[in-house]
Amino acid sequence: MHLQLIDWLIVLATLLICFVPALFFGKRAGRNTTEFFVSGRAVPWWLAGLSMVATTFSSDTPNLVTDIVRQRGVAGNWVWWAFVLTGVATVFFYARMWRRSEVMTDLEFYEIRYSGKAASIVRGFRSIYLGLFFNCVILATVCLAACKIANILFGLPRWQTLLLCGLLNVVFAAHSGLWGVLVIDMLQFFIKMTAVIAAAFFAVQHVGGLSVMVERLSAPRLAPDGQTLLHYLNVLPDFSSNWDLVVAVFIMPLAVQWWATWYPGSEPGGGSYIAQRLLASRSERDSLGAVLFFNVAHYVLRPWPWILVGLCSLLVYPELADIQKAFPNLDPHLLGHDIAYPAMLKFLPVGFIGLMVGGLIAANSSTVLTHLNWGASYLVHDFYRRFLNRGAAEQHYVRAGRLTTVGLFVCAGGMVYLLDSAKSAFDLILQIGAGTGLLYLLRWFWWRITAWCEVVAMISSFGISLVLLILKTQCGVAISTHYALLLTIAVTTVCWMVTAFVGPQTDRQTLIEFYRKVRPFGPGWRRIREAAGVSAAEAAATRENIPLALLGWSAGCAVIWSSLFAVGNFLYGRIGLALWLSGVFIACGGVLLYVINQLWAGQSPASNSR
Repeated sequence: MHLQLIDWLIVLATLLICFVPALFFGKRAGRNTTEFFVSGRAVPWWLAGLSMVATTFSSDTPNLVTDIVRQRGVAGNWVWWAFVLTGVATVFFYARMWRRSEVMTDLEFYEIRYSGKAASIVRGFRSIYLGLFFNCVILATVCLAACKIANILFGLPRWQTLLLCGLLNVVFAAHSGLWGVLVIDMLQFFIKMTAVIAAAFFAVQHVGGLSVMVERLSAPRLAPDGQTLLHYLNVLPDFSSNWDLVVAVFIMPLAVQWWATWYPGSEPGGGSYIAQRLLASRSERDSLGAVLFFNVAHYVLRPWPWILVGLCSLLVYPELADIQKAFPNLDPHLLGHDIAYPAMLKFLPVGFIGLMVGGLIAANSSTVLTHLNWGASYLVHDFYRRFLNRGAAEQHYVRAGRLTTVGLFVCAGGMVYLLDSAKSAFDLILQIGAGTGLLYLLRWFWWRITAWCEVVAMISSFGISLVLLILKTQCGVAISTHYALLLTIAVTTVCWMVTAFVGPQTDRQTLIEFYRKVRPFGPGWRRIREAAGVSAAEAAATRENIPLALLGWSAGCAVIWSSLFAVGNFLYGRIGLALWLSGVFIACGGVLLYVINQLWAGQSPASNSR
């Protein structure tokens, strides 16, 4: 693909618009680690929410959604739509408590919630595991997607793409801290949305319009595996056939995966860069508003432009061979269904190509910048500062954060070349946290959960995953992913539950101090509340309670799913169903507003901000 002069000018303009404002935050970010990692806890809800959305809008996300649509139909997206349950639960159960904790990272939480060496062990281990290994895997995945896009659009080899990504992202992440990341994210979100909407528009135009696309894809078609018959347009899987697919894309995500698995951006109970934005918010109200806005934008505003491109790609490139034929110079190692998205960009006219390239650079940068800052916060604040050098000046830790930022990208860049050959090892690393989600949900609501519960949960989860891997690779005994996950969850849950009752307990004074600071609600803390001398009336002052949170959770999920599917049915031309879903959206939206007003009653916007 060749860019004209106007395209290059648009690319340059998008880069200047996004990145130049961030340069002005370098001095502020360098004041101390609070400014560098949590923006001085002064971020308004809309900026924090936009940043969350932009971060999850990576350059590999359109590729991923296109891959899902081509292989499993629109309904295949339930593997991530199910995480609406996690996201909205964070809004009503966890967001305000995260902000009240006033920690700098979610790993610091361990040493205000738990006591003893186990708390330090968990904090130190997860700072390395998440901040270095896990974080670099994600960064490498994002960079690999950038390499694929650059290869198909410009024929660039991997090393050149990585060099360009590194020079652009590392400089700004190290210079401007989280403030720079937030500002860049905000500007990039609008550029990216404009670009993907344009890509969807021209893809649909190329196949003859929406009505033609819907007509050609309405009948069942054979999936790329040559065996599965798919109704590509359906937002629900076909329950009358192919039960394995129904279990994989619908039942398991909704019944188990949303609460049982840990993944950045969709953590049970919140965590990672979502918690970082909550902790950076200027008040409890802003933290709640930020994560609510994030979930609406994440699931309602973004998916359909990607889905439309994926559907159109089925008509333009029915088989992978068609993509290879259209792009004969494409590296065969990069060929896959995910590359159909950049392959569809060839139909963009002059000018819009430059906008899309700028949008893809923005998508890559927003995710890379966040992961660099987030990973550096773990490695510096939760490992280096906590265990190696506790008494240095704030500027020393800021410099350490900047150097760590550079090192993280170097590690991730090298890992791009290892993703295929070391896939089993990476899968094992990712399995360490599988099955621990229930613990992360309940640790806020039950005082008996201890740091040793988390240690036992991680060890048991890792042990089961290792045994399953050995059975598969050495003994030829393969257990399906779903059964393996259920087995891991069951054993892990039993292990940490037993530990909660028979293992060492958290120091009572630590629990009392945690309760006074965070004010977790529900009956699980009644004993500690009484020991802390807090009356029931005083505890109710936060206006948080489990029935109200459950009502908000249910209404919030209904609002997001109904609006998501209403948009899809309007695009399909199914107006009656779209209007009915819009009615559900309005009714549940009223309930949602009622719950939010109840939570915010009697609070000023800046309440509890510090």
